[in-house]
Amino acid sequence: MKFGLLKKLLVAGLIGASFTAVAAHAEDLLDQVKQRGTLRIGLEGTFPPFDSKAPSGELVGYDVDIAKAVAAKLGVKPEFVTTEWSGIIAGLQAGKFDVIVNQVGITDARKQALDFSPAYTYSAAQLIQRKDDTRQFNSLEDLKGKKLGVGLGTNYMDMAKAVPGIDVKTYPGAPEYLRDLAAGRLDAALNDRLMLAYLLKNSQLPLRTGANVGPGNPSGIPFRKGNPKFAKAIDDAMTQLEADGTFSKISDKWFGIDVSKPIK
Repeated sequence: MKFGLLKKLLVAGLIGASFTAVAAHAEDLLDQVKQRGTLRIGLEGTFPPFDSKAPSGELVGYDVDIAKAVAAKLGVKPEFVTTEWSGIIAGLQAGKFDVIVNQVGITDARKQALDFSPAYTYSAAQLIQRKDDTRQFNSLEDLKGKKLGVGLGTNYMDMAKAVPGIDVKTYPGAPEYLRDLAAGRLDAALNDRLMLAYLLKNSQLPLRTGANVGPGNPSGIPFRKGNPKFAKAIDDAMTQLEADGTFSKISDKWFGIDVSKPIK
């Protein structure tokens, strides 16, 4: 009888421990963020004017201001975690940070693995060419048989690879493919139209903007699936920030236009 009772107690204890472990695992991200008092935000930190380090070492940029505003609405402090773009989605899935605020395009493929906030930036893809290149590429179809530089793991890479016949060359970031483009090793490059004025001004390379290609691209804040309370809190925060004009003010500060609304 004693052994039978002991066995029952052990089984009950194991079942209770299992339920506790499941409950802990199932804890909503919002609860974790509130308990911690910080929202851990993944970003590159080398992606101006969206996020980069000022001479003081402080992170600045459009996405940095957006992230701070969202964290404030959640009632917590922002905690920035810099990481390379090529590993940023994997870092989010591994729990290294709670969200990414780094111009992550909302795509069907990404929505299968992650949940997204409402869009807070609307842009479009735009080609880059050499200044002395008189060819006019009006669409990605025009680049069949040509070499096109894109950032590794970006939605622009996905766009380019979806068009058969383009020789897509991937790079860690814009500086690398802009140098190759200027040197004649590429026929064109592809990036966000909001980035191009800044990139071309600061690269000091003999490059020019080309045609806008493809539909407008909305960007949002991704986070891990299975967190309904967090999803609602983020949705509410974004809705309030749009309604009170915060998004528009941040957009005007960095771009001189409101990029938080769809392109007309």
